[in-house]
Amino acid sequence: MLCGVADEVAPWWRDSRSQKGVDSMALNRVQEVDDRVAVRHVLVSVSDKTGLEQLIPGLIAQVPDVRIYSTGGTFTAIQKMLGAAASRNLVSVSDYTGQPEMQGGLVKTLDFRIYLGLLSETYNVAHRADLARTNSVPFDLVVVNLYPFQKTVAAADVTPEDARTNIDIGGPCMVRASAKNYLRVASVTDPADYSVVLDEMKKQSGKISLDLRLRLMKKAFAHTAAYDTAIATFFSGVKTDAARASYTCH
Repeated sequence: MLCGVADEVAPWWRDSRSQKGVDSMALNRVQEVDDRVAVRHVLVSVSDKTGLEQLIPGLIAQVPDVRIYSTGGTFTAIQKMLGAAASRNLVSVSDYTGQPEMQGGLVKTLDFRIYLGLLSETYNVAHRADLARTNSVPFDLVVVNLYPFQKTVAAADVTPEDARTNIDIGGPCMVRASAKNYLRVASVTDPADYSVVLDEMKKQSGKISLDLRLRLMKKAFAHTAAYDTAIATFFSGVKTDAARASYTCH
């Protein structure tokens, strides 16, 4: 089902050079979206793996040929869960991007093909051409939760280095990109919503509505806002001497 989105600007883009004081750039103004989006490609990368045993089989039950792209420990957990079926439904992000993970997992998903799949707009001809040119897929469902920063800094003996190590970079980027593109992508940050997504897919023949995508978008941005606030709050109280004590400084 196609939804028309009213816009006073006739083209699908606006050249912001006409806006005083704004650097030259083009901003997309979308006018058409699909009310219900079929789930075919799913990106999953979670620190908290609670509920995966419900989500993953549930997705495959609704869409038997769904492709699930995953990273690191999440990939291993899903692979173990699926057993022989893993070869049919599961794809390593490293295999997809052609890049191995950086040591320590510091870089896994910060890749052009990943963000092309997160941010591409359904009816944008240029975006579709980019997907075809790079042999990339559009992600329809993104399941991400972040490194446990708040839990880490709640410990009485936490150091600045403990806190720094638990600052997630790729996770918030994926959450924000997928949530921004709620026009086409469902961004799930809370395991409590797995059943909500699966129930809707069951009722909508494997599809997710604009209504649910918008609700998940609001929750996703609240999630990343709280995460960044926790980081800023913790480090606002860290003095240089305390940070220096965590390291051997040369």
